[in-house]
Formats: sequence, C-alpha cells, structure tokens
Amino acid sequence: MEKKQIEIKSYLFNETSHSPSLIDIIGEDQLNDVVDFCFIENPYFPDEQLLRKLQEKLPEVIKAYPSSNPKLAQQDLAAVVHVKPEYLVLGNGATELITIIQNNLVEEMGIPIPTFSEYIDKIQNLDKVKLFQLPANNKYQLDLEEYADWLVEEKRSSALIINPGNPTGQLISIEKLTDFLTRMKHLKLVLLDESFIDFADEEIPSLMSQVEQFQNLIIVRSMSKHCGVPGLRLGYCCTANEYYLRQIRNALPVWNINTLAEYFLTQLKETDVEYHKARKHVITDVRELHEALCKIDGYEVYPSNSNFILLKIKFEMSAYDLQMKLLQDFGVYVRDCSNKIGLDDKHIRIASKGRDKDQLLIHALTEVAATVQ
Repeated sequence: MEKKQIEIKSYLFNETSHSPSLIDIIGEDQLNDVVDFCFIENPYFPDEQLLRKLQEKLPEVIKAYPSSNPKLAQQDLAAVVHVKPEYLVLGNGATELITIIQNNLVEEMGIPIPTFSEYIDKIQNLDKVKLFQLPANNKYQLDLEEYADWLVEEKRSSALIINPGNPTGQLISIEKLTDFLTRMKHLKLVLLDESFIDFADEEIPSLMSQVEQFQNLIIVRSMSKHCGVPGLRLGYCCTANEYYLRQIRNALPVWNINTLAEYFLTQLKETDVEYHKARKHVITDVRELHEALCKIDGYEVYPSNSNFILLKIKFEMSAYDLQMKLLQDFGVYVRDCSNKIGLDDKHIRIASKGRDKDQLLIHALTEVAATVQ
C-alpha cells in the first residue's frame, strides 16, 4: 500500500524568517505522521518524573502571578550554572534579551554570517551593523584572528560570536576565545551566544566562569535548546558589568517570566544529575548520526559540536525542494537554510531526535539522493 503524502500549508514558509512550527504547516491530525528534525531540542529532558510534577503544578500556577522579585529565580538558576546569581538576568526566552541588548547597548556591531536570524532581524537601525562573511571554502568556520583584524579595520565597537555556531555547529576553543577577548578589551561589547554549548562536549567548554575577567562580555543562553522547554520561554544572560546588568533589567517588564517557568527553575538543582545524563546522551546520538550521514552519497556533512548538523546538497535539488520532498513523502521535517544571510540555497540543518528517530532521517536522505543522482 502506497504511503499517504503529507499535506502541507507551504505558503507559511514565506511569512517568517524562522521555520514555521510543524503543527501550523501540517495541522494536528497529521502530527503523528511526521518527525520534526527542524526544531533543535534535548529529546531526553525534562524526564517523565519532572513532566509529571509540572503537570501536577499547573492548576496552581496558572492562577498565580509570577514573583515580582527576580532574585529568587536567579538563585535557582545560579545553583546549576555555578555563577553568582547577581550576574544573571532571566528573559522570556533568549530572544527577549537579544532584542534588548541589540537595541539598548549596541552602537556598531560586527556580525559573522551565516548566523541566527534574530541578531539581524531585531536591529532597529541596520546602519549599526556590518556583516562579516564566513568563507564557504572553509566550511563557514569563524577565524577569530581574522575577525579581530576586520573589527579593528571596520571600527566596530561591538562584536557577536555564537559558540557553537548556528547554523554551522562549529566550536571555538576556550583558549581562542580568551585570546580574542584579551585582544579586544577595547570593544564596548562582546556578545557571546552559548545556547548550544552544553552539547559541545562531555565537559561543557563555557566562558561563564570567566565573566569577571572581561567587563565587556555578555553571555546569552537559550534554555529552550539545552533543557528542551521552548514552550516555557526561558533564556538568560550573564555578565559582571553592572552597567549592562542595570540597563537590561530596566528594559524588562515586570513578570516577564511566567509562573510555570519559575516553578521549572526551582526544580533544576534536584534534577541536575538527570539533566547531565540527558545532554550526554544527546552528544552520543549526534556523533552516531554524523557518522551515518557521512556514509551517504550526495551530501557534504559539516563538522558539529552541537545537537544539530549542517548538510550541503551536492545533487541538483534546492534546499527548499528537498525540505518539501522529505516532509511530503517521508514525514521528515528539516530546516531549509536558504533564508539565512550568507548561505546559498543548498543547505539544510537537521537536529538529532534520538537514535531510533534519527534512522528515519538517514533512510529518507539516502532514498532521495539515490533517486535523484
């Protein structure tokens, strides 16, 4: 019996710079027929026990206002990220903080591309920004020495670094980052996005513990990615710069974190062991997925130290057409990266969904490549 094709509301792809949510483009009735490899997540956290606690707490928390004292939530988070709570600011997702930082603290910023689109989309004055094109012939890797030279030449006062990179998955070592920060202490601001750093290695190579050494450094993280809770809208930034902390907090509305998100934060310390088991499980899955993808003819597979992998299509098909074919014929949803400034129309990004589901993706990519070539 021939498999039924997935019906797609394809027009929705033209209405956002991000990928539309799966339920929007196929509807609730078809959700069980599709695996979402587009959305980047931790498929193993929260575990069932924590999910039950959140469910049990829901009737209570939706009837209550969040705390008007952000210090309490900062303390819950600080207990697991091991920095001083006063260095933390919690946001309604990392994007809230990115928008505030971009529009309140940035004068002239250098942005390596391709990048996470919010860093460009949320700039109100695009004259503030200059784009630093990463070289395709070097797999879009960011060379910090070249970047530093360019920032000086272009007289930029602020710089963005995403580590690991998005959408490339590249990882820059702590040593290279500290060398860059030492050289660029004259900059007003270095914005370092570490949203995927928990999947970079078994020992997390973060600069969070070094924020006191660099007063121009702000680190941003999305908890949607590493904790697997995008619906709770949780992100945070970390800096030892008191002026930056004050400016960001003053720009935030009261009650910017909802009560269910606040409750989730109170559970972080007692679930920390389970969390680290989950993220290490993801690391293992991604390494296995990467190895399997490298064996398929028709794709260039980029190195990755994140929970996603960037692929370049080497046969005659655009990323959009491949995305639609995978979704319609195989029930596999991947990210078409064509709308990312600095990339061509031949790149897709895929996120690991766990070993079993990843096999569906491997099969689909193999079948398409074998048919087209």
